[in-house]
Amino acid sequence: MIRIFIADDHPVVRAGLRGILEGEPGLEVVGEAINGGDLLATIGRTPAEVLLLDVSMPGPGFLEVLRDVKRDHPRLGVLVLSVHPEDQYAVRALRAGAAGYLTKDHSPEELVAAIRKVHRGGKYVSPSLAEKLATGLEIGAAGAPHEQLSDREYDVLCLLGSGQTVKEIAGGLGLSPKTVSTYRARILEKMKLATNADLVRYAAQHGLIR
Repeated sequence: MIRIFIADDHPVVRAGLRGILEGEPGLEVVGEAINGGDLLATIGRTPAEVLLLDVSMPGPGFLEVLRDVKRDHPRLGVLVLSVHPEDQYAVRALRAGAAGYLTKDHSPEELVAAIRKVHRGGKYVSPSLAEKLATGLEIGAAGAPHEQLSDREYDVLCLLGSGQTVKEIAGGLGLSPKTVSTYRARILEKMKLATNADLVRYAAQHGLIR
């Protein structure tokens, strides 16, 4: 039996996932969480082999949550589920310890196949993501400017690009406005941008708007 924990803030999504998974032989949903804090507080008390982790839950950024989960539960296979295209988060998720990345427009059959592969200790990636990862291994391969940002800087970039204010970002990520402003300054410097308008334009051009 593969025991599965679902972390997603949308009740309809959790119910849908539970319905899909509990209709499959050998799969059992053993727990749910609605945000990163809830997940970190309960996953240790809920034996599971596979975690389905949503990208867009409120609270700490999912990459931070993912790293905390893998630090405390290194044997737990984490399959990231997202409405965001692979270009936005997949590579970062895999680097942070995820065993797979699946966008939510995939079929239930593909979800089940991904869970079984992760449970066997494998990695689940789409052909397009596999190609991107292989390209990134090429000697001298140069990434886009935003790929040079830290995970936290990347989160702030996406949120600023989506039109959120410094105060709104601070509240959502549990940071002070001063800290977010510092991240914004680092982003502008690293990416050689001059203004917030430049940043928003860049985010739109590269599909980074949430």
